[in-house]
Amino acid sequence: MTSHVTLPDPSAEIIAVQDDLVTLAPLADHPLIKNEVVYIIPHGPEREGRPTEYLKAEVLRVRGKTAEAQVFESTSGVRVGDKVIQTGEMLSVALGPGLLSTVFDGLQNPLADIAAQHGFFLPRGVLTNALDTARKWSFEPAVKSGDQVRAGDVLGKVPEGRFEHRIMVPFSLKGKWSVERVREGSYTIDEIVVTLKDDRGQTRDLTMVQHWPVRRAIPDAMVSAGQSERLYPSEPLITTLRLIDTFFPIARGGMGCIPGPFGAGKTVLQSLISRFSAVNIVIVVACGERAGEVVETITEFPQQSDPSGDGTLMDRTVIICNTSSMPVAAREASIYTGITLGEYYRQMGFDVLLIADSTSRWAQAMRETSGRLEEIPGEEAFPAYLDSAIKGIYERAGVLTNAEGETGSLTMIGTVSPAGGNFEEPVTQSTLGTVKTFLGLSAERAYKRFYPAVDPLLSWSRYHAQLGDWYQENIGPDWVARVEEMIELLGRGDEISRMMQVTGEEGISTDDFVVQQKALFLDMVYLQQDAFDDVDASAPLARQQETFDLVYQIATRDFAFNDKDSVRKSFTELTSLFKNLNYAADGSKERNGLISQIKTLVGNLPTAQ
Repeated sequence: MTSHVTLPDPSAEIIAVQDDLVTLAPLADHPLIKNEVVYIIPHGPEREGRPTEYLKAEVLRVRGKTAEAQVFESTSGVRVGDKVIQTGEMLSVALGPGLLSTVFDGLQNPLADIAAQHGFFLPRGVLTNALDTARKWSFEPAVKSGDQVRAGDVLGKVPEGRFEHRIMVPFSLKGKWSVERVREGSYTIDEIVVTLKDDRGQTRDLTMVQHWPVRRAIPDAMVSAGQSERLYPSEPLITTLRLIDTFFPIARGGMGCIPGPFGAGKTVLQSLISRFSAVNIVIVVACGERAGEVVETITEFPQQSDPSGDGTLMDRTVIICNTSSMPVAAREASIYTGITLGEYYRQMGFDVLLIADSTSRWAQAMRETSGRLEEIPGEEAFPAYLDSAIKGIYERAGVLTNAEGETGSLTMIGTVSPAGGNFEEPVTQSTLGTVKTFLGLSAERAYKRFYPAVDPLLSWSRYHAQLGDWYQENIGPDWVARVEEMIELLGRGDEISRMMQVTGEEGISTDDFVVQQKALFLDMVYLQQDAFDDVDASAPLARQQETFDLVYQIATRDFAFNDKDSVRKSFTELTSLFKNLNYAADGSKERNGLISQIKTLVGNLPTAQ
């Protein structure tokens, strides 16, 4: 259970209220600071006899002695004259043991704790600690008295489930410090475990928790201090999804986006990516008004075993979702909260995956706030700084070597929900100008039950060349060229299919019909993957390579059919065999038998001399 949070006395007051935007003025000589967190205390006759509410807000703009702040909760009952507490701190998150397996809202309030104390209809204005202050953790020091440390250095280790949580020197600490005292044993996160001293004799007591402003990237401070190094992503993020790993890879530590209309399968696709990707930590940020999707994640992840290790999926997951009572401003904060938690675990040397669903809702929250601030609007009334804001979020992904010489990564995949599936709208276009992998979902493919409904003719990945050395070393020197050849086949097949819609089969040659059937065969047996089959839902890279080699041999073979009926019959049989092959477990008699049947069938087909 969380404990009460202490705050200073009020030092400002409300002078105007406009929806979730309030104007503040200091009561005395207390200047207001941009991005400072403040708490509004509603008063009035209707509040008498009720618990005091503390409405959290963030200062967006300072004008002389007044400032405008967005409130992260309902402003019902807030009026001119209400007192405001200035914290002097930026919007920050608590970083320490206990983050994993937790469901937070966009402001890092632990929803389970609040529900346990106040019921499932969450009240507004409740002060809670993000992390459990009563639980004790076993702290094993990694330093001793006299050691020299600086920001980011590991002070000790704490077991957090199956992970080794590193307690690090606060990232905000400047210069070099020496360890004065260190304690070993079981302590709460608020108890002092290490005392540091600088060359002037000043001391600083450290606990197992630190705070970091969410709008600043953790690695920036570390790199500038010479304590860590940003690296070029050079390995793919293995998702076990054939369409992604083979055709449109995402680099480990890279950036990708999944735009698509309603009903095209974004939720299932991002669930598969979060379940089966080769990462240590998964952070799911539901920054829009999510309902069934988030409930499904919260209820299923604790029940499903983790494919990458012991325990359940929830053991290595952090979920951030806004409650229905929170205004749109909380959506805008949630994605910054999630990416800061991801950077924290990356700093420990972990591979982290951040799924943001959906950045369209996040951008809409910025649009509403910008409109209330009466800023000059850009395209479709989005703020003029939309493009730079999106780039600023995605560019916090990357690969990092920390002070211990360990490499961690943060991969970000954002889903976009363009109205009507229009990829020309501003949020999608700004995202496409930032990411290096674009997985465009198609309503047409979803209607045909082609899942995942990623359109291979719209999608692309700029990581093929970047990851070329890895593919050459781990798969083969001609892997990328063969994949590009198959993408070209899909394009040629689509052109012939469109021609057939006009002229019918009679209007094309048998050779063209073979090309169209090859493309359809490739699409149906390799690009499609059954998310609800125990075997086909996850295809390891070795299995993908084996299947792709078989498909490639067929797709590049020069057949010599006499008529279109024999073409259709042959590829229908091949498609059926490959579908069964996808459902057959590796090393099973069934799979070996199907491979034998496929090779026999292909060997009996007529080929050009």
